[in-house]
Amino acid sequence: MQKSPLLVESKKNQTTYHHLTADQAGWEFLNFQARNMSEGEQFSQNTGEYEFCIVLLGGNFSVVSDKGSWETVNGRKDVFSGIGHALYLPRRTEFTLTAQAEHTDISICWVATDEDHPARMKRPEEAAIEFRGGENANRQINSLLEPGFDCHKIVCVEVYTPAGNWSSYPAHKHDERKVDEDGNLLEAELEEIYFYKIDKPQGFAIQQVYTEDRSLDEIVRVKNNEAVLVPRGYHPVVAGHGFNVYYLNFLAGSDQSLANTPDPDHEWLFGTWKYQDARLPMVTAEMNG
Repeated sequence: MQKSPLLVESKKNQTTYHHLTADQAGWEFLNFQARNMSEGEQFSQNTGEYEFCIVLLGGNFSVVSDKGSWETVNGRKDVFSGIGHALYLPRRTEFTLTAQAEHTDISICWVATDEDHPARMKRPEEAAIEFRGGENANRQINSLLEPGFDCHKIVCVEVYTPAGNWSSYPAHKHDERKVDEDGNLLEAELEEIYFYKIDKPQGFAIQQVYTEDRSLDEIVRVKNNEAVLVPRGYHPVVAGHGFNVYYLNFLAGSDQSLANTPDPDHEWLFGTWKYQDARLPMVTAEMNG
């Protein structure tokens, strides 16, 4: 089967196992990186004209910067063992990050900005947990840099989908900016990255990305540490039976928002669910190390 142009495979056995710029993705806003660091390993950078979001996937880290210093301390072992820390750094910040566990796994998003916002560490106990959908379309969403977070463009959430369940479903899109007659935002124009972790090495998820006219219609089989680009269109996910699926969403675009439009063929599903999946929540802040 031909590889989808929306699938981004990981670079195996490399410290930086993902590095994707907006230019490489063919869009405007989102840049993305993932690193697996050894204890004591460091990297230093200046954020330049970008705002950064650093998410702890596993392990622990400390950051020293000219905007403040932070330590995670109670980092999770992996994404299935707690809720993530998210560090927001504004533009023009000089920082050094140090891994404080033998396997420190982090993900970074950066987006160009002309605004200044305060640096902040969002800790696991601060993350709002939400269950969306129901029955076998039930999942858990942890808000890291949620809409309304004091930043310019980045939105970041992590999503847990129990084995066999549908997620990002009913399908929705956010590829054109729409407001109502009173100026209320109905849909934002956003780029989005889905970065996947699966709880078993042979596990997988399936994601479709499609537009109404099917000028874009991709079905992607995605494995652990792989990413899927969503430049436009609807983008539902299903977790393979037997495999719990995590994905980290980074979004950026016209608004710091998750305003979207559901697929009209799926709208009838809202409110039809009779029960919640007993496997939720899959993670809590109390599970963190």
